[in-house]
Order: sequence, then structure tokens, then C-alpha cells
Amino acid sequence: MEEITWNDFEKVELRAGTVLEVFDFPEARKPAYKVKVDFGELGIRMSSAQITALYTKEELVGKQIVGVVNFPRKQIGKFMSEFLVTGFADENGDIVLTTLNGKVPNGSKLC
Repeated sequence: MEEITWNDFEKVELRAGTVLEVFDFPEARKPAYKVKVDFGELGIRMSSAQITALYTKEELVGKQIVGVVNFPRKQIGKFMSEFLVTGFADENGDIVLTTLNGKVPNGSKLC
């Protein structure tokens, strides 16, 4: 593992956002949802997330998640992803979302 400096870490904009809507993404190569997330002053952004194994669309709405908001936009098929949803792979390789235990303002930066 390569070590980074504090300045390197500060460049990554890890922000809290609330899931507003979740849509099916049947065109994705692997099962995924399209998620619409409110990042407060940074605006509402869309991304795709391969989280269908552990989450239903209904339980995701209202959940606060952590996203990287300063990556360039990425084309995924006909869909444009505007941030990176973060999570960890469990023992089966399914993604467990990075979520918050308590509420913070949307757009709050990880510190």
C-alpha cells in the first residue's frame, strides 16, 4: 500500500448526501441502481451503484451516504455518473454502503 500525505487526503472530497430517488438501471452490465443524491450546496447529483444485492430501492430513499464528489463525470453506457458512491465489499463481494450513524447537513465534508 502506498502512503499518502495529509494534503493528498484533503484533495478527496468525501461528502455526505441524502438519497432522494432510486431507479432501476437495466442497461448496466452488472446489476445496479441509478441514485439521485442531495449534496446540499453542491447540488443534486446522479450516480450508479452496484448495491442491488443488499438494498431495495425503497430502503435507500432518505439514507445518508458518503460520496466522492470531485472525480470527473464518467460515462456509463448512456448514463453520466456525477459522483462515486462509496462502500465496502462484504465476504460475498456485495457492496455495503458507507453510511452515517447520525444526521449531518448534506454536503458536509469528511474530516
